[in-house]
Amino acid sequence: MSDNTVLIVDDEEGVRETLQEIFEDEDFHVVLLSSGEEAIEYVSKITPDVIFLDLWLPGIDGIDTLEEIKKINPFVPVVIISGHGKIEQAVKSTKMGAYDFLEKPLSLERVLLTAKRAIERKELQIQNETLKKESLRRFMMIGESAPILELREQIDIAAKSNARVLIMGESGAGKELVARNLHLKSDRVNKPFIEVNCVAIPQELIESELFGHEKGSFTGAFEKKKGKFELSDEGTLFLDEIGDMSMATQAKVLRVIETQEFQRVGGSKNIKVDVRIIAATNKDLPREVKEGKFREDLFFRLNVIPIIVPPLRERKEDLILLIDYFMNLFASEYGKPPKSIEPDALKALENHDWPGNVRELKNNLERLFIMVQSKVITARDVSAYENTHIDYFAFETLREARDNFEKDYIIKQLVKHKWNVSKTAETLQIERSNLHRKIKSYGITIPA
Repeated sequence: MSDNTVLIVDDEEGVRETLQEIFEDEDFHVVLLSSGEEAIEYVSKITPDVIFLDLWLPGIDGIDTLEEIKKINPFVPVVIISGHGKIEQAVKSTKMGAYDFLEKPLSLERVLLTAKRAIERKELQIQNETLKKESLRRFMMIGESAPILELREQIDIAAKSNARVLIMGESGAGKELVARNLHLKSDRVNKPFIEVNCVAIPQELIESELFGHEKGSFTGAFEKKKGKFELSDEGTLFLDEIGDMSMATQAKVLRVIETQEFQRVGGSKNIKVDVRIIAATNKDLPREVKEGKFREDLFFRLNVIPIIVPPLRERKEDLILLIDYFMNLFASEYGKPPKSIEPDALKALENHDWPGNVRELKNNLERLFIMVQSKVITARDVSAYENTHIDYFAFETLREARDNFEKDYIIKQLVKHKWNVSKTAETLQIERSNLHRKIKSYGITIPA
């Protein structure tokens, strides 16, 4: 038996009975009403899966009924039916949110097909909305300080436009988070968000990465590949660390910005795209321009809306909220109870300058969550597991320096892979048994 409910609103009894027979034969639950007023009252209490609504009704007509239903529940699909179909009415109802417009006499096959497709679309819309809310939660900007409140306001304003945004700030301050929020709060939210880290891609490959390439265009190009510009069509392209892009690539990106067209590497066909570009950098781009390291014309094109992300040291009042958020996040990720932090430990965290900003804070808290076996993190724990830099030149012998480096490196890789020895061994490209021997010889304790 189907769980789907169809609401039929029509003042003609014959139409109601015909549609009822069609849907009941397909195991739909059918509700019959004869006026717009009844339909509005019903939808305010119960949500049907699809509504078939007559355009001409006594009292409130179909268009006004549609408007009220959409106010109550924007996701419920409404199919308008009419025996006096006009193009103007169909267009108007569609603009107001109707899923489809069917003319009488109704085709039984089309009625059923329309109902099934409308329900599928509704479920997809609900899934998309759920994913959007989950993304907003995942990429939530934590903090109530004045700099963060101002930043949120700038994002809300900038997100509503298609203007290019240049995000500036120190490493780890949250530039990607800003870019994500700009996309999630824009009209392009249901389209791709594609990220390119300009510093992580070798210069000889970045043009292929951005613009794609044709098969055989260079050694190793065994098949055609779409680039990031093409993949982000109708969506958002986030160019992270734009200040590290070569001058030659800058010139080509400038051309795409100006024309919204490009050619794949080795290609001759122009590909047109609709892409919103958000760029980010931790460099002083105006100074880079003066020194001839960054194109002035590209800087002006990217810097339509500048957004500066404040460093963590300028919003220390957000630290407690960030700590609480991350500790709960790790508890959820690792499936363990949350851990509390004693006041002296919090004071030690607050006194740190956090040169690596929020990223450094997150990494330190994750290290504490994993390594501290008790339920309470103390100031001593914070001191023991702080992100210190070992001076390998202080060791007297090469072996001592090498062993300390290897131990430190293995611990960092184990933490990165959540203490999964097999994955860590794969990353280090050594045998699992060999890694176990090193863990034992260095006295590294694997948390339970």
